[in-house]
Amino acid sequence: MSTNASPDARSEELHRKYIEERNKRISPDREAQYIDAQGDYSDFAKDPYTPEVAERDPVSEEVDVLVVGAGFGGMLTGMNLLKAGIDNFRILDMAGDFGGTWYWNRYPGVRCDIEAYIYLPRLEEVGTVPSERYVTGAEIFEHSKRFARHFGLYDHALLQTRVERMVWDDETLRWTVTTNRGDTIIARFITVSQGPLAIVKLPGIPGIRDFKGEVFHSARWDYEFTGGSADGGCSKLAGKSVGVIGTGATAVQIVPTIADDVEEMFVFQRTPSAVAARNNHATDVDWFKGQPAGWQAERADNFAETLNFSMPATDLLSDCWTDFFNRFKAEFERRKAAGEELDPHDIMQAVDYDKMDDVRAYIEQVIEDKETAEAAKPWYNFLCKRPLYSDDFLESFNKPNVHLVNTDGRGVERVTADGLVANGQEFPLDVIVFATGYEVGAPPHKVGEYEVEGRGGKTLDQKWNEGFRSIHGTKMSGFPNFQVVGQQEQGIANFNYTTVVEIQSAHAVGVIERCLKNGYEAIDFTRDGEDRWVQTIADTYIDRTHFYEECTPGFLNNEGNFKDKPTFIGGTYGPGPLAYRDVIAEWLEQDFERDTEVLGKA
Repeated sequence: MSTNASPDARSEELHRKYIEERNKRISPDREAQYIDAQGDYSDFAKDPYTPEVAERDPVSEEVDVLVVGAGFGGMLTGMNLLKAGIDNFRILDMAGDFGGTWYWNRYPGVRCDIEAYIYLPRLEEVGTVPSERYVTGAEIFEHSKRFARHFGLYDHALLQTRVERMVWDDETLRWTVTTNRGDTIIARFITVSQGPLAIVKLPGIPGIRDFKGEVFHSARWDYEFTGGSADGGCSKLAGKSVGVIGTGATAVQIVPTIADDVEEMFVFQRTPSAVAARNNHATDVDWFKGQPAGWQAERADNFAETLNFSMPATDLLSDCWTDFFNRFKAEFERRKAAGEELDPHDIMQAVDYDKMDDVRAYIEQVIEDKETAEAAKPWYNFLCKRPLYSDDFLESFNKPNVHLVNTDGRGVERVTADGLVANGQEFPLDVIVFATGYEVGAPPHKVGEYEVEGRGGKTLDQKWNEGFRSIHGTKMSGFPNFQVVGQQEQGIANFNYTTVVEIQSAHAVGVIERCLKNGYEAIDFTRDGEDRWVQTIADTYIDRTHFYEECTPGFLNNEGNFKDKPTFIGGTYGPGPLAYRDVIAEWLEQDFERDTEVLGKA
C-alpha cells in the first residue's frame, strides 16, 4: 500500500482495498453462519461454575416487582427500588450469583476494555477501589457480589432459576410467572434486564459434534479439564495442541494468557481485529480517593459525550477509546480555523484512514514475522468492528508455539474427529475453544428462553415479529406494567454499557414510583405513544447504512446485511445517551398520562 500518494489517491486506494477485503468475507448464509447454544446445543451453555443446583422448595408468592436478570441492569434496578422505598421485589437469574456476563465469562485473561472507574457501577457507594484502570473479570465479578451485599440484594434473589412463562391476567391486573424450579410468582410490575451478551454463539461449522477431543465455548471455560484460573496457570494443557477459533475481544485475552501453558496453539482468523496498545496501569489510590463527590457519574457522562461526537471541552479520560474522537475534534477545529469545508463524514473518513494506518503500523512494529504481521492487519474502518486493546496479544505471535492461521476471510471449513480444517489443511488438535462471542441485540425473551403473553394472549415474540415498536425502547403497548432495562434498539447504545443500564433502570423505577404514587394498579402503554416515539427515532435517525454496508461483515452490521436488519446500531436515539436521559425524564414528568392507559386504580 503506497504511502507517498496524494491524499485523494491514497483515499481511493484504501477504499478499494477495504471493499476488496470486505467482499472476501461476505457469506450468503449471513447470520446462519452461527448457531445459538440453545435447544440441541444447550450443553455448550451449561453452568460449569456452580454445577450443583442448590436444593430449595418451590416458591409461591406475590411481589410488587419482579426483576429478571442479576447482571448490572438487574442490580441497579434492585438498588433503585430500595432507594425508592420499594422492598417487596424478587430478582431471578439462571446464574449462580450476581454479575451477569461477569459471572459467565471467566476464561483465562478475561478483562474489561472500558476503564473500571466508569464501568463498575456505584464505586463511591459500594466502596470498591479498582486495582487497575482496566480490571480483570474476576475483580468485576467480586464488585458485583459486593454491590449485591452492600444493597442487600441477596435477600431478594432466586438464583439458578430460569423463567419459563410470564402471562398477564386482565382480571387480576397481575403477571403470573412460572419457573423451571416450580415457582409461581404473582407480580404487579416486571422489569427484564438480560443484557446484550447472553446467548452463546457457536460457529455453524460442519462436523461440530464430530471432534473427539475437548471442546467448549470461552464463556463456559472448563477449568476442570484445563486447570488454572482466570489468571492463567492452566497446567493441564501442558503437552496439548489447542485451537482457538476467533480473533475478537475474547481471543485477544485468552491467547496470551495460555500461550505458555500449551504445547502448540493455532489461532484461526477469519477477519483481523484492530488491536492497539491498552497501556493499562495500577490505580493511583491517592488520586482515586481524592476525587470529589459525584466524580464517577461526571466521568461516565464525559465519556458518553466524547463517543457521541459531542466534542466536550475537556476529555476526562484521554484513553485508547477517546483518542479517535479527539482526532476528529482536532481535525474539525483545524478545518474550521482554516475556513475549509466542514463535512463531518469527510472529516471522519480522513481521520479514520490515519487512525487505521497507525493501527497497522503498530501491528507491524510488534509482530516480528512479516507474513504474520501482514495477515494480522485489519483493512476496514475503525468502528466497523469493536476496537480492541491489549498489551500482550500481538506479542504472543512472537512465541514459537503460537501460530496464526489466516483463512483470508473464509473461516474454518469443518471440524473433524481429530481437529479443524482450514485452507484445505487439517490441523490435529487436542482442544478446541470457540471464542465466537454472543448473539448481540437479541430480544429479552429470546435471551431468557421464556414466553411473555400480554393482553389478549398476544406474545412478545409476535409483537417483535411485526416490527419493533416501543416507547423509549423500553415499554410496549399490550404489555402492561412491563419494562425492559438495557434495551438498545429504539433506546441507546454506548460502548460503556453501564451508562445504558444506569439510565434505563432509574427510569423504570421512576415509572413504577409514579404508578404507586398515583394509585394506578396497572397501566398499559398506548399505540399513539409508540407512534410518537417511532417517529422520534425516524426524525433523529443518523443514517449509517452506507458506512456499515461497506464494513467487513460482523455483528455490528448483521454480517454485511445492515440495511435489512440494522441491529441496535441503526435504530438508537440519534442525539445520544445524555439527550435520551433528558427526554425520558421530561416524558415521565409531563407526558406520562398522555402515553399511558390506566387499567385500574388501587
